[in-house]
Amino acid sequence: MAKEIEIGEFQVLEEKIRKYMPSADLSMVEKAYSTATEMHIGQKRVSGEPFVTHPIEVAKIIADMELDLESVTAALLHDVVEDTDYTIEDIKREFNDNVALLVDGVTKLSKIPYSSKEEHQIESLRKMFFAMAKDVRVILIKLADRLHNLRTMKSMPEETQRQKARETLEVYAPLAHRLGMSKIQCELEDLSLKYIDPIGYYEIIDKIAQKRSEREQYINDIIEILKKRLDEDNIHYQINGRAKHFYSIYRKMFTQNKSIDDIYDLFAVRIIVDTVSDCYAVLGMVHDLFNPVPGRFKDYIAMPKPNMYQSLHSTMFGPNGTPFEIQIRTWEMHNTAENGIAAHWKYKEGKSGQSDLDSKLAWIKNFLEIQKDTTDADDFMHTLKIDLFSDEVFVFTPRGDVVNLPAGSTPIDFAYSIHSAVGNSMTGAKVNGKIVTLDYHLNNGDIVEVIKGAANHGPNLDWLKIAKTSQARNKINQWFKKENREENIVKGKEIMERELKKVHVDISILNDEKFVAPLLKRYGFKQLDDVYSTLGYGGASATKFLAKIKNARDGQLPDIEAPALGDLVSSKPSKPTSNSGVIVEGVENCLVRFSHCCNPVPGDDIVGYITRGRGVAIHRRDCVNITHDLQGMEADRFIKVSWDMGADSNYQTLLCVTATDREMLIVDTTLALKENNAIIKNYNARTAKNGIAIIDIVIEISSTAQLEKIMKSLKKINGVLSVVRRRQG
Repeated sequence: MAKEIEIGEFQVLEEKIRKYMPSADLSMVEKAYSTATEMHIGQKRVSGEPFVTHPIEVAKIIADMELDLESVTAALLHDVVEDTDYTIEDIKREFNDNVALLVDGVTKLSKIPYSSKEEHQIESLRKMFFAMAKDVRVILIKLADRLHNLRTMKSMPEETQRQKARETLEVYAPLAHRLGMSKIQCELEDLSLKYIDPIGYYEIIDKIAQKRSEREQYINDIIEILKKRLDEDNIHYQINGRAKHFYSIYRKMFTQNKSIDDIYDLFAVRIIVDTVSDCYAVLGMVHDLFNPVPGRFKDYIAMPKPNMYQSLHSTMFGPNGTPFEIQIRTWEMHNTAENGIAAHWKYKEGKSGQSDLDSKLAWIKNFLEIQKDTTDADDFMHTLKIDLFSDEVFVFTPRGDVVNLPAGSTPIDFAYSIHSAVGNSMTGAKVNGKIVTLDYHLNNGDIVEVIKGAANHGPNLDWLKIAKTSQARNKINQWFKKENREENIVKGKEIMERELKKVHVDISILNDEKFVAPLLKRYGFKQLDDVYSTLGYGGASATKFLAKIKNARDGQLPDIEAPALGDLVSSKPSKPTSNSGVIVEGVENCLVRFSHCCNPVPGDDIVGYITRGRGVAIHRRDCVNITHDLQGMEADRFIKVSWDMGADSNYQTLLCVTATDREMLIVDTTLALKENNAIIKNYNARTAKNGIAIIDIVIEISSTAQLEKIMKSLKKINGVLSVVRRRQG
């Protein structure tokens, strides 16, 4: 019976492959199938089913992506090295070097000891990314592997379910998005939500089911109106309703504090046509039939997303006034939107060609170039989340070239994304023709011009605190390492000697190779002079470095995955030594910074998050970026903080004012701010369709009480429709 099941499973896999490669020689796949079945014999999954069912199902997912035979073969073999005696050398000998590379890239680092489970996981991710830079098929197999594991995770312990689901939401789903694979991304997110918040997951399912027929009828009515007009205009098309996936609804409810009844775009209408010109013709037709919602049109055809996604998006008011979203794209765009990078692989008779894949995957190599000298696994994850997976803004050079950057990026990040020489010679910046401060947060559509000095004078050390991207910070650090090195070494030695005297430690501790050499290697220093040079320009803390040496001497190996509480937390509570205006419980001489994702001001309920090497980040307790973590795996990295009511400090926040456009509106809003003693840091006004003005104002204030007073004053202005506090960036 088992043999019959095996044969039946191979026939299913073969049929999937034959659909897109009808005449391919499947002998290599069949050999891999037999090898996997033989090597995994006797092994069981937690559910009790034969282990080999997992690689077979992963191979089927790869075949559904229509990848080549080497990919299917590697999918069948992807667990043999990790879970059996079969080796990479065996795969090279029995199959070929490419299959071995793919399997090795997916295989976890299981033979190397690590200080924590988290460090092991992150180092395995690093290994996977380096393999992915050589061959993108590595990550496609890994995504298929993770997808099947989530589909069959019911039998796993609850803690394992949550850990895998969280890792998926943090790494694999964003990676699928970055590669443009929306079909895989949506399923990964929905399955993860089911394990992270099962109550919320099933509540969404129930509420959608309750009004499904009503919503579907509404969309069907819209589709009928569109069909009639499309037929009249003789446009060849396919049209359908598209349901928003569960995790997307969950995020919207969570981040915007909405009930499901308040979300009107649960369903969207998608129109697929033959040509780009048809896309724009249909857009004009749709805008003629329905009134567009101001400010809700996006042209991803003229300006594709970095993950290659192209489509026209517009939100319209439907027949009963309820908004709905419409997407318009060609068939080629649709294939790319669904399958992303996988859609760009073309195979014929076993031969492969990558077309322009190198340019589409340049971000992977750029990311690894920045990370090549990084030994801190936490820094790797921080860069991964910020540089690759955060929301993005699209800005323009004065010549009209598009530059995409992480949300919250500044003119400094823009300059260094062009070239390190541009950043190093920067003296200021203009956005949309106006001079802005270097900490200005760039917005979609901004035209950014770098103002350069006559000489390559180099960056300011404070730029390290302003720059959002690790690419910019890395280039700034490189400049300081190269420039004035000898002077920095002398200065760094003086700092170290003062610190040694302060903590009553003999300088001979620095000559103990047994403890110092491993630390130098771990933190990316080749010799002590590198440490002194970094101390000299302010890029590291002598206190922290000495603490690591002392811990190593006392038998405590540095654990770069655990929160560095020993570096920050004192046994006595103290008041802040800076003018931050925040008291961090039990911490002395601590760097405090306010997170731009929520911009807390006095009066907000706040919490501190201990970062590694960047001090304590202050968030509003209801900030969406930390709410999961407060109760999750990183709960121990939060620390109690409170406002120092005796401090005399100002804090930035962003207000968005929506109003009926009229003369003197800008004057009236400015006067209202001045009357309430608000310091205006940035003012950006624009007019949308239907005569609606949208004004984004960054102001400095001292408390939530002042903020409430300002917002009340703004709401009283003639024509103002709403005043909302928002995140910057």
